Amino acid sequence: MMAAVICLYSCKKVLHLKLDDAGPHIVILGEVTDVAGPYTVNINRSVSFDAENSFPAVSGAAVRISDSEGNTDSLIETSPGVYTTTVLQGRPGSTYTMFVKVQDTLYTAVSTMPFPVPFDSITFRNQGAFSKDQITAVPNFQDPAGVNNYYLFYEYLNGKQITKDLWAFDDRLSDGRYITRGLRNDSSYLSIGDSLEIRMYCTDRPVFDYFNQLQESGGGGGAFNTTASPANPASNISNGALGYFSAHTIRTRKTKVHI
Repeated sequence: MMAAVICLYSCKKVLHLKLDDAGPHIVILGEVTDVAGPYTVNINRSVSFDAENSFPAVSGAAVRISDSEGNTDSLIETSPGVYTTTVLQGRPGSTYTMFVKVQDTLYTAVSTMPFPVPFDSITFRNQGAFSKDQITAVPNFQDPAGVNNYYLFYEYLNGKQITKDLWAFDDRLSDGRYITRGLRNDSSYLSIGDSLEIRMYCTDRPVFDYFNQLQESGGGGGAFNTTASPANPASNISNGALGYFSAHTIRTRKTKVHI
């Protein structure tokens, strides 16, 4: 078997991808958000599991992103394998199409940015786990009624992202309700006085499906444990590329851990 671990966006996302023996794969991670740009598309090649922990950057690709209003941004390679927008600004409700040409192969992906959902607050609850008192962070927000909503949550503890656990959640069973669902971590315990930041992403369905499959494959080891994963999550990028392209909103709350 082959595997790859790609850590991009200043270590914001850590992806463990299981690959077969068919040879190196193109791995593309791209995003547009409602936070002011620039935005990036990262392109790498996978390596074998026993190779040096370095994933070759793909330089010289042609990358552009177009929106549903007719605007197109040709990205500039600002460092090896990292392509950056120059004028594009993400807007909720717009649909974005990414085009990546590597040598003679064109990869495309489409993502529609949902409208944001307000993120009210973070509270905490105590839960016993392994004879310890475990503090669980709880994001609180009102899910809009009559709209399919898809959420991703990322936690940053004392300035460092908790990368072992990812939380993907949809409103299929809670449409229109006030959501108070705890983000329980199997390996990281919050302590009174810690600084905690939670980022809530609103995504479209294909991006949610990608991360939900990644989350479900994690088993007891968390969302990024590939030992139980039979295959890579389904990418929204064409031509067999791994990774994803996401247009999403971001809402952030910060607080000190308290009970």
